[in-house]
Amino acid sequence: MKKDRYIYPAFFLFEQDGISVSFPDLPGCLTCGDDPEEAFRMAREAMALHLYGMEQDGEAIPEPSSPSALRPESSEVVTLVEVWMPPFRDEMENRAVKKTLTIPKWLDDLAQENKVNFSHVLQDALKKHLGISNKNA
Repeated sequence: MKKDRYIYPAFFLFEQDGISVSFPDLPGCLTCGDDPEEAFRMAREAMALHLYGMEQDGEAIPEPSSPSALRPESSEVVTLVEVWMPPFRDEMENRAVKKTLTIPKWLDDLAQENKVNFSHVLQDALKKHLGISNKNA
C-alpha cells in the first residue's frame, strides 16, 4: 500500500574509505557516503527512489523490521531512515524525459530560423491534443 511516509532501519557500515548503507527490508537498496551526513542524505534518496520504483511497478511494500530485532555486525550501526514521499513523487513526475522524434528537414530549418523551442512547442501540442491544461488534469 502506498504511504506518504516511510521509516525503515538501515545498516550503516563504517569503513576506512567511507560509509556503506543497506536496508535489510529493501533488497538491492544500497548507497554510500564519505561521511555520516552524506551517507544519511544518500540513504534517504536511495530509499525514496527504491520505494517509488516499487510503487510504480505495483510491488508490495514490505513492513519495516523492528530495529531491536536486527543484528548488525560490529562495524555497523542501525539507523532509522525516514522519507516523506509527496515531494519526491512530484519531483519524479515532473522530471524531464528525453524523446527522439523526426520532422522534415525543411520544417526543422524554418523552426530554427525562428528560434522555436521544440520542447515547449511539443509540450503545448501534447496538452492540446490530450485536452489538458496542466499535468494534474
